Amino acid sequence: SAGGHLASTLCTIADADVRPALGILLYPVITLGDPSAHTGSRNNLVPDPADPTWIDKLSSNLHVTKQTPPTFLFHTVDDAAVPIENALLYCAALRQQGVPFEAHLYERGRHGVGLAIDIPELATWPTLCANWLRLRGWVE
Repeated sequence: SAGGHLASTLCTIADADVRPALGILLYPVITLGDPSAHTGSRNNLVPDPADPTWIDKLSSNLHVTKQTPPTFLFHTVDDAAVPIENALLYCAALRQQGVPFEAHLYERGRHGVGLAIDIPELATWPTLCANWLRLRGWVE
């Protein structure tokens, strides 16, 4: 969630010399705007929630460009902490800019499952990510 927000922010607004070559986002907070905002992140990051400038500045989906790196996303539809719309907004922005991405959206699963070793229905995501990294030429 917060790590996903930090990673998506680096992927979208960082200068080219520090921008990562790829993104792997798990349960990412993408938007700080309503109705899909993670209010805890917004309350911690936006100095004045009434000022839309910071909300827009820190909503990664609004800053995707053709220079945004290819991205792998993992999210669960029933995530009670970060609404699935965050991942969907980012996927839509990536698609609009022609940035390659792969998204895996699982029907069920709590927020923050890590590698999901003990949750068979979610434990496939690390392998899917490794396959994607292989496809992109990052691992053999």
